[in-house]
Amino acid sequence: MTSAPGSPGDVLTLISAGFATTRSDLARLTGLARSTIAQRVDALIERGLVEETESGESTGGRPPRQLRLHTEQHAFAGVDLGATHCRITLMDMSGEVLASCEDQLLIGDGPETVLAHVDGRLDRLLTEAGRPRAALRAIGMGVPGPVEYATGRPNNPPIMPGWNDYPIPEYFDGAAVLVDNDVNVMALGEQRNAFADTHHLLFVKVGTGIGCGIVAEGRLHRGAQGSAGDIGHIRVNGHDDAGCRCGNSACLEAVAGGAAVARRLTELGIAAETGADVVALVQAGNTQALRLVREAGRLIGEVLASLVNFFNPEVIVIGGALSRVHEHLLAGIRETVYRRSLPLATHHLSIVPSRMGINAAALGAGMLAIEHYLSPENVNRIVNA
Repeated sequence: MTSAPGSPGDVLTLISAGFATTRSDLARLTGLARSTIAQRVDALIERGLVEETESGESTGGRPPRQLRLHTEQHAFAGVDLGATHCRITLMDMSGEVLASCEDQLLIGDGPETVLAHVDGRLDRLLTEAGRPRAALRAIGMGVPGPVEYATGRPNNPPIMPGWNDYPIPEYFDGAAVLVDNDVNVMALGEQRNAFADTHHLLFVKVGTGIGCGIVAEGRLHRGAQGSAGDIGHIRVNGHDDAGCRCGNSACLEAVAGGAAVARRLTELGIAAETGADVVALVQAGNTQALRLVREAGRLIGEVLASLVNFFNPEVIVIGGALSRVHEHLLAGIRETVYRRSLPLATHHLSIVPSRMGINAAALGAGMLAIEHYLSPENVNRIVNA
């Protein structure tokens, strides 16, 4: 369902985007009568979404009253759940961070244990920020596995035992809960905070596995069932002996993911179990680790070259564990992408390391929550309730 032009939700969008700061601005931009604008604005003020202040500069006569989001009555949470960590960022309606925390937490402990931890942490962060639990309007959450976005239920996540089809949104009372794959919220966090003027962006997470978040026309693209961007299982030629956890062979993550590089180092007599071990070896100057990371970059570049020709992004952002040695990983990726992609597609293409780093997922999950709450459809529901 879409909102009618000039609805309360549309009016709030103009205010939140900074396009309109007065009732006169709204009348000019929407073409609605001043009486209609007054009804819309008064309804938004009554619901605590907008406030009007006497801070405008006068051009003669009475100063215009200024409209802005009423950020003080609302809070939103971005939750980043990884295999071994939990990061939570509490934000106000404008996206400003109010409080945050990071804990070691095993996703394999199961949904009841993990979500109970998250719930307790939310209470503590709200107390720290001086806001009651009732102020928490929406929670965005990124998890390390496939998610059916419409229901917020994980779908056969390989590293999340006990989570399959678990109704995560139903665990939390009083707030809307939106659950997405971790790489999608990373892409959103990166685009909204570091590349706001970029409308076509790919975020590639290179860790144990490899995934891709897609921002098209400034919006996350999830595909029909939410599995868009699962590039880790695209076939790479010449690696038929590399078995993958999905049951196939020669998948990109099976030959270029952090675990795959660690395994190859172990075969060479260099002890490594994880992507973090690979990073440590590269940082210590191990030439074999450096060579294999660069080779992994070239293999990832083969897949990305096809995506560049197909999607034509403006920016490709590389994040994840292996991106901590991005100068070597990106060298391999750039080498292949620029050689294998069409010149028109790469003419203005930038391939860069993540600017938001470990905070990308929590910030992106928070923006997911805020944008849901402020969407015209949801605002209209609130106003008409």
